[in-house]
Amino acid sequence: MFTQIAYGGDYYPEQWNPEVWQEDVRLMQEAGVNRVSVGIFAWARLEPEPGRFDFSWLRQVIDLLWEHGVSVNLATPTASPPPWFSHRYPESLPVMADGTRLWHGSRRHMCPNSPDYRRHAREIVTRLVQEFGDHPALALWHVDNEYACHYAECHCEVSQAAFRRWLQQRYGSLEALNEAWGTDFWSQVYRDWEEIRSPGPMPTLPNPAQKLDWQRFTSDAWLECFQEQIDILREYTPEIPLTTNFMRFHRPLDYWKWAEREDLVSLDDYPEPDDPLWMARTAMLYDLMRSLKHGQPWLLMEQATAHVNWREHNTMKRPGVMRLGSYQALARGANGIMFFQWRASKSGSEKFHSAMVSHAGTGTRVWREVKELGSELKRLNPLLPGRIQAEVAILFDWENWWALEGGGKPANDLVLLPRLTDLYLELYRRNISVDFAHPEADLSAYKLVLAPHLYLVSEETARNIERYVAQGGAFWTNFFSGMVDSSEQVWLGGYPAPFRKVLGVWVEEYAPLGEAESNRVKTVGGKEFACDFWIERIHLEGAESLADFCEDYVAGSPAVTRHRYGKGTGYYLGTSLDRDGLSWMVEHICRESGVQMRADLPAGVECTRRVNGEQAWVFVLNYSKQPVEMQAPAAGVDLISGEEVGGMLRLEPYGAAVIQVKADAGGLIEGAASFIEIHIPTPGDAAAGTACVHLGFLCASRGNGRGTWRDED
Repeated sequence: MFTQIAYGGDYYPEQWNPEVWQEDVRLMQEAGVNRVSVGIFAWARLEPEPGRFDFSWLRQVIDLLWEHGVSVNLATPTASPPPWFSHRYPESLPVMADGTRLWHGSRRHMCPNSPDYRRHAREIVTRLVQEFGDHPALALWHVDNEYACHYAECHCEVSQAAFRRWLQQRYGSLEALNEAWGTDFWSQVYRDWEEIRSPGPMPTLPNPAQKLDWQRFTSDAWLECFQEQIDILREYTPEIPLTTNFMRFHRPLDYWKWAEREDLVSLDDYPEPDDPLWMARTAMLYDLMRSLKHGQPWLLMEQATAHVNWREHNTMKRPGVMRLGSYQALARGANGIMFFQWRASKSGSEKFHSAMVSHAGTGTRVWREVKELGSELKRLNPLLPGRIQAEVAILFDWENWWALEGGGKPANDLVLLPRLTDLYLELYRRNISVDFAHPEADLSAYKLVLAPHLYLVSEETARNIERYVAQGGAFWTNFFSGMVDSSEQVWLGGYPAPFRKVLGVWVEEYAPLGEAESNRVKTVGGKEFACDFWIERIHLEGAESLADFCEDYVAGSPAVTRHRYGKGTGYYLGTSLDRDGLSWMVEHICRESGVQMRADLPAGVECTRRVNGEQAWVFVLNYSKQPVEMQAPAAGVDLISGEEVGGMLRLEPYGAAVIQVKADAGGLIEGAASFIEIHIPTPGDAAAGTACVHLGFLCASRGNGRGTWRDED
């Protein structure tokens, strides 16, 4: 799938005249570009009138690209139907929950369940693959673009009928649906399928099982659109891989199911340059992308060279940051680095979004960085077969995410991503490689499995985790986990019922704390840490306490527990620890589980590696604004500079090294990892000219446990 590191970006030749195309291919050669994505929003040009197709201009462009050594990710243009389509089929425009119908004039203005949309989408895709399926430039099918972006749910009457059909297929009978939804509550028993609608505006809380099924249906509806195009493309070009570009931790779509259908995971990623934790959040995202297809290489399909244009205030990537972020993607399994976009548009809603070629042309700092990166990436092709080897997995399930945040909970400000991030940061600052895994996946390869707030637990998940621990694995989870089954019905028998045997505890009651309330825990070693947000009355059933609560009516009862089960160990956390407490707990569990941790790294340095057989590539990335001198993690050749590395290694601000070594060299060193500290100066601060970073300083912080985190999706 990759014979070289893919390098390039989204290319929109339809926005420019043919004279510019000639300049573009010349500049692509100069920059080392070998791959571009074309056709993404070109439906209006490819089918200017219903049934009249014009592929001549696109063939001219693709021929020109191929002549200059550039292959293409050819996109199906279905993310933006042309005006004639919306005018002819106004009922295809999406309807919001409040009944508002969205208008044409932007993009993604279609109902995924519209039969007219699907019919015309199949037609344009069929014509496209018939026209270009045998073109030598075709390297990858780029299906649609950013599914369920901007809006996810359509509540039109066509979608209502599609939802009912989906429910009939899932449950088979109204009796089974009523049982699963618990409809005897609030007199919601359904006697006719036509009585069922989407969970739109209601007087108060909707049925949680109905809401969960609606979210499942919505993800599946978009997946059907994807699958229809996949079927056509694979019929004509079974040898050409295909993908669709994902978007961060995108809540509306169950990416586990989506990744199964595609050959390659690709991602559009736009971290906030002014976020002091951008590197850690991005590392977590890249680990997820790599994990979606179980460690296979993935493609960074879009990123910005400098700035975006769609936030309220669009800060710039400082010199070196784009290059460093690109190396971080490679360090975490990517085999391609691409951008939105090649040439900055002169009109339209994204004309002030940065590009590889800016409005000012090539006499710019960004162009010089684009050329430098393109030149360097050519030297890194040996690492293409390298894979990440992780000893730790974090369980992540979209259905659990939907259910946990579905309302009607003891603490509706319990939000998954901020707390998952807190936990991930403790692993990141120890340079521990992490995979994400579905709760029903094979976990046997991992020494430690973490399940933050795994509220929804299927019977298969419960059996899977019990089997994993019994066979020698270490499993950790925390409060409000193991609460409901796949139908959002409470597991009876004491919380967390499906994990009681593994954890050796049962929870009598939980108590979300008020804003001004807190507690403390004391470990068996005498350390004390603050906790807040949530406490529990925990009873031991074979487990031992690692830390007890110190205050209130739970004083003296367990807060953190450990239980030997079979050949493995189960750990439970019944509160929200402060940063120091979370750090202690993660360190303790990792050491007991035999997880290796990287020690003695300078502040601001990230170290990861890819391995293939006897060969390994160690990435050393400096996120600080200051140069760093450190002991090289291994002796070998830096593929970027071509220099031998051994002894001391110097990295410039935002610098990077990729050291090719023997796989048994540069091993991870156990020990306490150094922190990466962040100092955010206040106005008038005498230290405003300095910067240091402290990853994890927001761990379980009350100011945002309820939330100081921002999530764009």
